[in-house]
Amino acid sequence: MPQKNKSKRKLVIQFVEYMISGGAYFWVGYAILNYLYYGLGWKTGALFWWATIISNVIGWAINFVLQRFWVFNNKALKDHQTQVTSRYIIITLVDFVLNYFILYGLKSIGITPAIGQFISSAFFTVWNWFWYKLWVFPEHMAKHKTIVTPARLVAHRAHGHSAYHRIKR
Repeated sequence: MPQKNKSKRKLVIQFVEYMISGGAYFWVGYAILNYLYYGLGWKTGALFWWATIISNVIGWAINFVLQRFWVFNNKALKDHQTQVTSRYIIITLVDFVLNYFILYGLKSIGITPAIGQFISSAFFTVWNWFWYKLWVFPEHMAKHKTIVTPARLVAHRAHGHSAYHRIKR
């Protein structure tokens, strides 16, 4: 029973840390989006697209550092940094597209991006918790098996010799 309580406590602490780092991402991105949208007037078309990109990229950088090295700080992931970063980029790009369309859709029915960000963040809080916990920063990451392809054979030059050896008949 004590082990179960310990793991629940760890999960609760991790979720609180997740919410704090997500809050850092949200408020930085929110402030930048509002500055670009209201302050600089980037309200239409391509300017709205760029305002969304800029605010999200800065927020993502902050979020990745906090999620990877604080919330899901797992020493086992050290050897999988490329895989973790790739997964983070994939889910972040999916998030970006979804967020843009959520904000655009809400804007089209009269809800400003300032309010829309709060609505979309509620969705992404739950969505990203599961993706980060189970896929991006998992407790255990399977080791990649090297897949032998023609490109790998050509590129591989063990001890300076060709990767291809003639079969003597």
